[in-house]
Amino acid sequence: MKRKVSKAVFPVAGLGTRFLPATKSIPKEIMTLVDRPLIQYAIDEARAAGIREFIFVTSRGKSALEDYFDHAPELENVLRKAGKDHLLEALKATNMESGAIAYIRQHRPMGLGHAVWCAKRLVGNEAFAVILPDDVIAAEKPCLAQMVEAYAETGGNIVAAMEVAPSQASSYGILDIAEENGPLVRAKGMVEKPAAGTAPSNVAVIGRYILTPRIMQNLSRIKPGAGGEIQLTDAIAAEIARGGNVFGYRFRGQRFDCGSKAGFLKATVAFGLAREDLGAEFWDYLAEMFAMRRAAQ
Repeated sequence: MKRKVSKAVFPVAGLGTRFLPATKSIPKEIMTLVDRPLIQYAIDEARAAGIREFIFVTSRGKSALEDYFDHAPELENVLRKAGKDHLLEALKATNMESGAIAYIRQHRPMGLGHAVWCAKRLVGNEAFAVILPDDVIAAEKPCLAQMVEAYAETGGNIVAAMEVAPSQASSYGILDIAEENGPLVRAKGMVEKPAAGTAPSNVAVIGRYILTPRIMQNLSRIKPGAGGEIQLTDAIAAEIARGGNVFGYRFRGQRFDCGSKAGFLKATVAFGLAREDLGAEFWDYLAEMFAMRRAAQ
């Protein structure tokens, strides 16, 4: 019997201070990449992986996020009367059926591990996914779907992994690798944001996880780590110490860090150029801008 994952946790309680003043009035997750908010990319990826229950860990000021996934009868009626069926179809992806989505509050900013722990009762005694909407991944097969396929064969805990420059390792959780098997690497340890020159490898963990219920138990016991926060990486490292299977999965695709301004701009260019309805015009504009810049030098 193949293992399945049907629940996903979306930690969206952060203030998004790197995008002020925009995030003064709107949640960071609602910021638009081309014509879809970041959270929509995360939801679409989860759906493609077979996720059926969506758990949002929020905070004050996130009501716009909840409204986004609600039905909008007045808007739908206007579009229907205007015969704009293509826009009605686009809205369908933003609607969540009653009972499919749940919101819980993280009352204090105590880190990613604490945010995931807040979903403990809703997750229950089954494996679950964690998706960080800041990490947007362009892939032919969505990243989480790739991981779910791997999980069906291996079980245990799986984290999305990619190689980074050694100079960037201190910005990530880093895997200490025991053995490699194609895209899968078995971890013998994990370190959150290691000091420069101390990283055990250059294989970094990014914002996709498939985790067992024991991770929640670990989160209940661990003390604050890097930055004085409850780190999810520490809970996964504790599972390795207990002999649990923890794997890194080198996904096929390109990851964009949309939690940074430069990463968001890079993602906008990449996703804009990939669009059939926008790519050619956008490419011509970028080529023109590049030519003007070269001429001015």
